[in-house]
Amino acid sequence: MFLDNRQVAMDSVLEALADSIDYFQDNLERLRPPLRDALKPHYEARTKSMRELQELARKHLDLLPRDADVERDDYLWLWSRLKSFVGNDSQVLIGELLEQERVLMQSLSTLFTHPLPAAIEPVIEECWKGCRALIRELYALQKQRQRR
Repeated sequence: MFLDNRQVAMDSVLEALADSIDYFQDNLERLRPPLRDALKPHYEARTKSMRELQELARKHLDLLPRDADVERDDYLWLWSRLKSFVGNDSQVLIGELLEQERVLMQSLSTLFTHPLPAAIEPVIEECWKGCRALIRELYALQKQRQRR
């Protein structure tokens, strides 16, 4: 069955959310404790929102969950590790996390161009606000790291 444009947009948001959560979890051991502690609440809230969106998408948009792209995840993890050999590990991770947020913001922007069921709209808006808050947090952490 082919997906309509709204379903494709929702699928892109769900994929971007899952990718960002997976990337954060895959790199937890590389984060210094203060950095990990600052970011963890954002990703816990994101996980909750993603699960809620998955249920709502299934119920209101007839969108079934898809399998993760394991090869892509492995590639991103390896590429990040290689960049860390050349630069500061924390700075590389913050940069990668910021890039994940840019991808998520683009997906959310596309989804906002489609009419959404009333039950989905507040969750998408919460994701948008959470993404903006995480971007502010990452920029603040990046500036702190640059001063040291």
